[in-house]
Amino acid sequence: MDNSSTTPLFKLTTRQMTISGMLGAIAILLGITRLGFIPVPTPAGHATIMHIPAILGGIIEGPVVGALTGLIFGIYSFTNATNPIFADPIIAILPRIFIGVASYYSYKYFKQNSVLAATMGTLTNTVGVLGLATIRGYLPAKVSLSVGFVHGIPEIIVAALLITVLVKALKKLGY
Repeated sequence: MDNSSTTPLFKLTTRQMTISGMLGAIAILLGITRLGFIPVPTPAGHATIMHIPAILGGIIEGPVVGALTGLIFGIYSFTNATNPIFADPIIAILPRIFIGVASYYSYKYFKQNSVLAATMGTLTNTVGVLGLATIRGYLPAKVSLSVGFVHGIPEIIVAALLITVLVKALKKLGY
């Protein structure tokens, strides 16, 4: 008798697959059109919002949708890398998978707080990318910390504002 199971680790509904694809497409569109880069007065010159769809996916549909949306964002980042840090698939893809997962669990366990969920998702992206860039030798720790504070704070603020508005609107629509 064969004891192997064909039961999947998780099941996705048609709705979840559709939402993952749509939010992933939005992340790609934000990158292609450059609308995903909001000008801010930091040395980098912009705060990215390309991680917003992964945060939103995690909040509205759960950790698997958040992870899939983040995976799409990460693959886009890797395939369109303009510097060696993002040409490394471990840095470009791995942290992005966890954006929606962290957002989901912080939203679920902390009284459906959109600001906290957006903050956790953004921190997951920033700390994950910069931490791995340091571990893999692309950036010295001091540079990663500096970029994290100077660049990460505006991204947290922008994400918190956008996610709060989007979640409120989606709740009114019944999501």
